[in-house]
Amino acid sequence: MAHAYTPGLKVLHATTIRKPRILPLKGKVTVEKGVEVKPESIVCSTNLPGNVQMVNVANLLNVEASEVPEMMKKSAGDTIKQGEMLAESAGIFGLFKSKVDSPTDGTIEQISSTTGQVVIREAPIPVEVDAYISGVVREVLPEEGVIIESKAALIQGIFGIGGETRGELKLLVSDRKEELKPDDIKPEYKGKILVGGNYVSLEAYRKAVSLGIAGIVTGGFDYNQLKEILGYTLGVAITGSEDLATTMVVTEGFGKVNMARRTFELLKSHDGHFASLNGATQIRAGVIRPEIVITLPAETAESEKQHDMSAGMGEDSLVRVIRAPYFGKLGHVKELPPELQKMESETMVRVAVIEFENGDVKTVPRANLEMVETD
Repeated sequence: MAHAYTPGLKVLHATTIRKPRILPLKGKVTVEKGVEVKPESIVCSTNLPGNVQMVNVANLLNVEASEVPEMMKKSAGDTIKQGEMLAESAGIFGLFKSKVDSPTDGTIEQISSTTGQVVIREAPIPVEVDAYISGVVREVLPEEGVIIESKAALIQGIFGIGGETRGELKLLVSDRKEELKPDDIKPEYKGKILVGGNYVSLEAYRKAVSLGIAGIVTGGFDYNQLKEILGYTLGVAITGSEDLATTMVVTEGFGKVNMARRTFELLKSHDGHFASLNGATQIRAGVIRPEIVITLPAETAESEKQHDMSAGMGEDSLVRVIRAPYFGKLGHVKELPPELQKMESETMVRVAVIEFENGDVKTVPRANLEMVETD
């Protein structure tokens, strides 16, 4: 039987997840190996260096840079409060003195007699990393972070915006082909993760933000409306750092795209359960997929199956098309012809014969496909 390697998405009812929780720089790990943690548990913390304020004392006092050190009221290493006197000129016969006050709280890091600048470092910025998911600390990386292991249902999306969030899943449509409309989103869903069908409009997303909805999971969204949310045109698909109140995960593609049946049924089966959501997406090297993680009870997790995609795509593999003209469609591989075939662009490529869910059979370049890993 023919096989081919292709990137893949996961839609799994039960699997083992090992989630690294790493600090941006060295700090302190606050949990021990073997400890059970909840999503809100703080597992490590550190302090980022505070912002730097440059004060041009020489210009403000109208003196030479070399004169600045003798006019300072504070020394390097001293702390200073906003509005406190930083430097003062000698004046004329002790009169008509000029002074410079500190623009911020902080510590004086440097006084330059060359430039006349004084560098004030603001207070360190505390950073705490939570567990994100429920699980057990399986590994401790001293001063760096931990690795948390959990038995969970896992659904990866094709695109997302916004960072990590969590909340109770709330299914608001009865069918995967239904749109999540603004009227479906109500104040009582504050803090929840809403699940729609084939589409969510910009109006509906904005209403979700205004009501404090934690996240939205949808089959499709209008790519052209992303600019209205982000404030800029998304070029390279690297997301997750946006300061958004409501994270969104798109499971299928752009436009009105019915959510895959397996994905919808899995989410439906966990309606009312607690989930962790992350919209971070990176399409280039080091692919990062947006995800929905639903931690399973211990008795449910025992039925977990192990999966191995190393064999690659083969006949009957479930795949999704990731480029036009069949973008977002799911189907099964019927055939993997070994010979190169000429496409409309005149290029010679390896292809796969795909039978889509509606029964249509199409020939698609293998590079336009990704596997969907399921139980």
